[in-house]
Amino acid sequence: MARWLSIIGLGEDGVEGLSPAARTLLSGAAHVFGGRRHLALAAPLMRGAAHPWRSPLAESWPELMALRGRPVAVLASGDPFLFGVGAILARQVPPEEFLALPAPSSLALACARLGWAMQDATTMSLCGRPLETLRPALQPGARVLVLSADAATPGAVAGFLCRHGFGSTRMHLLEALGGPRERQRSFRADEPLPGAIDPLNLLALEVVAGPDARVLPLAGGLPDECFGHDGQITKREIRAVTLSSLAPRQGEMLWDIGAGSGSVGIEWMLRHPANRAIGFEARPERAARAAGNAALFGVPGLRIVEGRAPEVLAGQPTPDAVFIGGGVSHPGLLGAAWEALRPGGRIVANAVTLEGESALAAALGRWGGRLIRLGVERLDRLGGMHGFRPAMTVTQWVAEKP
Repeated sequence: MARWLSIIGLGEDGVEGLSPAARTLLSGAAHVFGGRRHLALAAPLMRGAAHPWRSPLAESWPELMALRGRPVAVLASGDPFLFGVGAILARQVPPEEFLALPAPSSLALACARLGWAMQDATTMSLCGRPLETLRPALQPGARVLVLSADAATPGAVAGFLCRHGFGSTRMHLLEALGGPRERQRSFRADEPLPGAIDPLNLLALEVVAGPDARVLPLAGGLPDECFGHDGQITKREIRAVTLSSLAPRQGEMLWDIGAGSGSVGIEWMLRHPANRAIGFEARPERAARAAGNAALFGVPGLRIVEGRAPEVLAGQPTPDAVFIGGGVSHPGLLGAAWEALRPGGRIVANAVTLEGESALAAALGRWGGRLIRLGVERLDRLGGMHGFRPAMTVTQWVAEKP
């Protein structure tokens, strides 16, 4: 089928900024879809029927797909495939049926105004995403480009930075980039906000960490005190080894069975923004605490499922890796986890009891892998002196499914 769909990137300069090819496709389209702001900007060249996006956006897909084969244009902001509608459309329409003509994105314009190299900056969007997702990007000296949801976003970001010890961060507020209303203002996060903020804005952050800043280390094994917990937590040193054994890879799904505080699932997701995790927890108060910890660490996508394993595992997405932090001696649990694991996936199980060790030894005999013992000793006070007090030894089974 011919390329019946044109995805046209539009800037704040409207049709004046379009290439000749984009102008021809827009004026020749029998139907034009887009946000009301985009349709207004494109009005001088539009000849076809205008279709404002419905809310939610998915309600527009049947209307658009019913026009398949006719000349249709979709308007998007700047680069349609950078936090835009292009990637969503590509799930509905095969690439050989559409032609995309991007314009400079607002992020590209921001870098041009500030003299930044985009490849050296972290880019993210707060449009429909929780504010907490900003936290992993707050590294000392980092440059972060943030697409704002509306005029309230700069104030929310400034408050978030101050609460986490980054009040000295330099914030560049860039409004209506590329159009006649373009404006740029700069201020520190702990200074008063400028007035009359345009809803169409983005933020460029030059991150400065204060003495009390809560910076998330890039290494595995975050301090236990960072997590809310009731003692049911995989301790820092053991967690670091556990994450190493799980070997996270981009975009993979983890099952954390017996999630407790959620620490393992959280650190798994912190390794890469595309990583996913499901935490299974039988106790409601622990499940709620794990979800709260995930939000605090900027990975609110951690999904918590209440229920007792192995029964609660049925019907869940296939895992690339499984961690069992407790209850390994429960009948059928290790077998159910192994069966659910995809070929090539990894399973890691920890035990501290004799019964748990027996279950792991049986798993080694049945499925192979390796067993290791982990011992940690921490300095403690002994009267007026100090000595090393050993924690409970952890036996860990690690295996890869053929």
